[in-house]
Amino acid sequence: MSKYVLPVSVFGTVIGCAVLLKNHVTGGRCPSKAKLNGKTVVITGANTGIGKETARELAKRGGRIILACRDMEKCEAAAKEIRGNTLNPHVYACQLDLASMKSIQDFAGRIKEKEQRVDVLINNAAVMRCPAWKTEDGFEMQFGVNHLGHFLLTNLLLDKLKESAPSRVINLSSLVHIVGKIDFDDLNWERKKYDAKLAYCQSKLANVLFTRELAKRLQGTGITVNAVHPGVVATELGRHTGLHQSWVSSTVLSPFFSLLVKNPELGSQPSIYMAVAEEMEGVTGRYYDVLTEKEPAPQAVDEDAARRLWEISSRLVGLEEEKLFNTPAQSQNSAEQTHGQSRGAVVGAVGL
Repeated sequence: MSKYVLPVSVFGTVIGCAVLLKNHVTGGRCPSKAKLNGKTVVITGANTGIGKETARELAKRGGRIILACRDMEKCEAAAKEIRGNTLNPHVYACQLDLASMKSIQDFAGRIKEKEQRVDVLINNAAVMRCPAWKTEDGFEMQFGVNHLGHFLLTNLLLDKLKESAPSRVINLSSLVHIVGKIDFDDLNWERKKYDAKLAYCQSKLANVLFTRELAKRLQGTGITVNAVHPGVVATELGRHTGLHQSWVSSTVLSPFFSLLVKNPELGSQPSIYMAVAEEMEGVTGRYYDVLTEKEPAPQAVDEDAARRLWEISSRLVGLEEEKLFNTPAQSQNSAEQTHGQSRGAVVGAVGL
């Protein structure tokens, strides 16, 4: 029997070291044990991947969880599974298609009518490197869903978030924002050849710019807004990337991918941390790489670009800012920008 002790010990040590290394490389777990009893959390894209695991953990912590998803069959199935796993009956499925302004307005209307509060909004859903698709309203799909959809949703839920303050908004971005560029002359990719990778990077940069501008506008309201890169996670988000479709990537590189790429449960830890950590109380306008605050790319801290993106986004989604923010100067500025403009006129003005 003793002859097996050394091999077993070595094998166990190797496995243990691999697990520790992976936890270190992938950022580890949320250290907070805070509960969410009495609090309501809205999570977009929560029927699979990071969103689903985030919903599962926050349900364990006692929250009232609303899964906001496009596919209601999958959403209902995820909600039922989470209720069974956590024994928390307050997990609900609600239809939301971020590629449709009408769907977003309908969803926000239901939340405002039926929910007493919204304590945490996690803008988790995304599309990545898809073909040159357009949203229902004619926007490039990645910019439309990843930025404009969440931009509109967040603004429509601001009253609930203010009523529930202190409350939190969490925007999932990506490390690739560092190579992103906001092309204000062609946000919709109609004047240049479509590049799915660059379009995704643009949308993720927009997430960080939106975070910083919203945080500035919400100072004093009790709402905090932060952006987070969750790390590289194995989810359905990469369905259009072609990863693992070649023999080399699926066979030769697979061991390296498994070490460096998180599963969705690990990938959810940054979102959970942002939602519950006591030390995040009052922290706003920041960018986190997994669980660590980092300085975002220079183009992500450009205040003029953030303000310009906000103004254009407001017009594109038809927001009347004077109803959302009470600063007289902002209200007057918004009114001047939107007076007499149709959506078509605005699209032409920004080169879409």
